[in-house]
Amino acid sequence: MQLTARRLIINATLVLLGAISLPVQAHNPLQSDGATFWAALVAVVMLALFWLVYILGSIKRPPLLWRALLFHAGCLLCGYAAIGPLDQLAETSASAHMVQHMMFMVVITPMWALSLPLPQFAAATGRWGRLVWQPLLKLSAYPLSLAYLHAAMVWFWHTPRFYVLALEHPWWHLVEHFCFIFTAAMLWLAALSSNERSRSWALLALLFTLMQTGFLGAILTFADTLLYYPSHQLADQQLAGLLMWVPGGLPYLVAAAWLGYRWLRTNADSNQSPAIDR
Repeated sequence: MQLTARRLIINATLVLLGAISLPVQAHNPLQSDGATFWAALVAVVMLALFWLVYILGSIKRPPLLWRALLFHAGCLLCGYAAIGPLDQLAETSASAHMVQHMMFMVVITPMWALSLPLPQFAAATGRWGRLVWQPLLKLSAYPLSLAYLHAAMVWFWHTPRFYVLALEHPWWHLVEHFCFIFTAAMLWLAALSSNERSRSWALLALLFTLMQTGFLGAILTFADTLLYYPSHQLADQQLAGLLMWVPGGLPYLVAAAWLGYRWLRTNADSNQSPAIDR
């Protein structure tokens, strides 16, 4: 039975890996020249290795089916966002660029965090992987600090100078994506896996992120002049801000409500337990 489950996981993963070729066929940066080709190649290799390590770890330590599906779906969406047609559209459209960023920060990374993949990564990498996973686990105990780090990355890469730098230079664009994915993944992992001791800080971290991203989105929405490219349209820039402000803030709001509910329920249970004991 366990062997059959492992085969199902492997077969499903191979299907998902094959499905990533669909967006690649629609727009393939690997057919470009120069730095665009090499940056796209590095992005594909990084995602493939990340995915492969999880698959190998899943064979040794099978995850729950719904967690495995979340992780594989996140990888598939990451491939689409990074090398699919959205990446090409993001070069000329601020709103498409914002959709790409929001996919990384509020769709893909919370899916990975909910899938709890560290046991699979640890099983695949052994004791050498502990040098990486143990520091990450220690960092996840400080959700508010991770929220500050993520905010720094968001504002840094949305300043006009560095926004344009990432858009015009493929290598810096790759670095920008890595900064968003890593800091967002750590924030979501810290928030969604928080315990009773860190739950209040996780709730504060989510609300802080909701406010600072909403403020940045409001700046872009109500700006009466172009902040980035003169060839962009003002309405498109305002749409990008609105996407960051409203749809981009909903996942933080939902997660904060869920954490608040768990916090209140835990406190209610702890207050009732002495009465039951008596």
